[in-house]
Amino acid sequence: MGYAAELADKGVLDHDATRLCRVFEECFFEEFNTLLIGEANEPLYQPMGKHHAHHTVYFRHDYFASALHEAAHWCLAGAARRQEIDFGYWYSGDDRSAAQQKAFESVEYKPQALEWIFSRACHWRFRVSLDNLTLSRKSLLDSRAFEVAIVKQARVWRDRGLPERADRFYTALCAEFDHCLPLHELQLNLTDFA
Repeated sequence: MGYAAELADKGVLDHDATRLCRVFEECFFEEFNTLLIGEANEPLYQPMGKHHAHHTVYFRHDYFASALHEAAHWCLAGAARRQEIDFGYWYSGDDRSAAQQKAFESVEYKPQALEWIFSRACHWRFRVSLDNLTLSRKSLLDSRAFEVAIVKQARVWRDRGLPERADRFYTALCAEFDHCLPLHELQLNLTDFA
């Protein structure tokens, strides 16, 4: 009986982010010298360097969803991007204009699609994040279009297979959380976001 099954028998299905850190380390530390670490005030990817012995993916506090999201970003980042702080991407917080929000969503749908797939492996509820609290709901771009883009990308990966590192992590998460549904059998529907 696996660890998650034992917890379930005790009435406790533990979604402690330290489990994600351990699974990530088992999957990637030896080959990529990369760790997933919580307790950060803000997410950050820090490549190995003069003052850093390892590449490190920091996620917010001990939030399970943040750990899954940052792991998704890392699984999608190419070798050159993994040599740059925060993968070399710009980030603008809650003060994004509608145009900046659209630019954010044009690149963010892939990590969120992968986070959703990882969430399914862990029996964790995924929530789409627009990551912009200052725009009122009325002034936000059509979030439905963003959700549709996430669903379409997730279905592409379900039908054609995940990128190699993402597949490795998904498989390990399925084992850790005793989820045996093969990727190609996942039901990925827009109604999941309701």
